[in-house]
Amino acid sequence: MPPSPNFGERRCGARPDLVVIHYTAMPGCAEARARLCDPDAEVSAHYLVAEAGEVEALVPEEARAWHAGAGAWGAVTDVNSRSIGIELQNPGDAPFPEPQMAALERLLASILSRRQIPPERVIGHSDMAPDRKRDPGPRFDWRRLARSGLAVWPGPGGDPAAPLAASLRAFGYPEAAPATLLHAFRLRFRPWATGPEAPEDRALADDLARRFPVDGGPSAA
Repeated sequence: MPPSPNFGERRCGARPDLVVIHYTAMPGCAEARARLCDPDAEVSAHYLVAEAGEVEALVPEEARAWHAGAGAWGAVTDVNSRSIGIELQNPGDAPFPEPQMAALERLLASILSRRQIPPERVIGHSDMAPDRKRDPGPRFDWRRLARSGLAVWPGPGGDPAAPLAASLRAFGYPEAAPATLLHAFRLRFRPWATGPEAPEDRALADDLARRFPVDGGPSAA
């Protein structure tokens, strides 16, 4: 039996074509593991990555772990049925140590290769649930993953006049208030930015939308 009992069958024969990255928001890995394996908590993830780099499989990849909750990415509204969830031990306000990031890179490379998942479908919990989640947070190094081909990063050349909300929806973000979408976008791509929407936000979002238009996949479960 897997360590966590908190899983079920992927609905409608869905196969994973997304990876969702989380932080545990707990003080230590033992506490996080206990909660992810507690049947009363009704939460889980496929993998838990400790700060020192240990990777523990808690739920089989073939099963539907309970990590994403309400949210969407493009046409996918049952994210749990279409994703693999990775929890990174982190209290929520600390940097992610080098051994942990290196272990995550190895894990992601394996998952993406085995499952044929493109890097643009590696997202954060805050991307698919921008109105209620902020993990993996502003201290997570998305650009590092993109340099390794394990996520994506915006480049120059986007239109600074392009409507931000439309670009973000085309990239994959769900429907949300403009301020919520701006916050979620900056949390991942411009965590240092403050103030109202800027031309830089619009240009970067337009570049993402043009290069990585969201693909709902074979089943919009």
